[in-house]
Amino acid sequence: MEDDGAAGARRGSRSRILIGAAAGMTVLALLAIPVLDNGTDIRRDSRTVIPAEPSAADAATPRASPRPSAASPIPTWEGPTVPPIDESLAQGSAAAPVTIVEFGDFNCPECGTFARRIEPALRRRYIDTGIVRLFWRDFPARGRASMRAAIAARAADRQNAFWPFHDALYAEQSAGFSDDRLRAVAARIGLDVARFEADRRDPKLRQAVEQDFAFAAQLGLPGTPAFLINGELFFGAQPLSKFVEAIEKARHD
Repeated sequence: MEDDGAAGARRGSRSRILIGAAAGMTVLALLAIPVLDNGTDIRRDSRTVIPAEPSAADAATPRASPRPSAASPIPTWEGPTVPPIDESLAQGSAAAPVTIVEFGDFNCPECGTFARRIEPALRRRYIDTGIVRLFWRDFPARGRASMRAAIAARAADRQNAFWPFHDALYAEQSAGFSDDRLRAVAARIGLDVARFEADRRDPKLRQAVEQDFAFAAQLGLPGTPAFLINGELFFGAQPLSKFVEAIEKARHD
């Protein structure tokens, strides 16, 4: 039997984050944030990567650490404030045993590869069957076009069309994200374009995107696409078999 000190060390070996998503009832997901300097090959040459240049404010901010509660084995989270979760930016059953949080950028080629080639298979195999719930978080790391597309997708969400808009943007990603193209996509999927344009100008949507972006950066995510699969960092548009392996592991842990 391990003593209390060993048990505490074991519990403290991975930082965890508690995220709540309310939809009639609260959905809880524990998301671990592992350290990335352990030799893991994240193949920075083939993916969008955020330069690791900590600011003075970052250097003065202590890293988050879990503190097990005396009343519960669930640790508290002392890291950056978790932005609200919009349930309409999620797919799958609230009772799914596996939660995937995707931090994505509409302007990221690897994100496009995931959206076009991998996500449809995951939808059929895991999301539509109630095994996985997928949450989207914006990580618009590639500049103004990324931010413009992210805000436009939030505007589409105001008409309950985030995922159709998401799929349409990625389907023809090489067409870019000009205002004309975003309006054309909105019209093609049947949105009220005048309302879409008005919503795109709402500063609340930019604020929501910026909150997600800041949250991802504060977590130290290395780039896009980044995923948390029941809390474990999974980086890049890896082959479908790797996603299946990670999901099955999370499902049976």
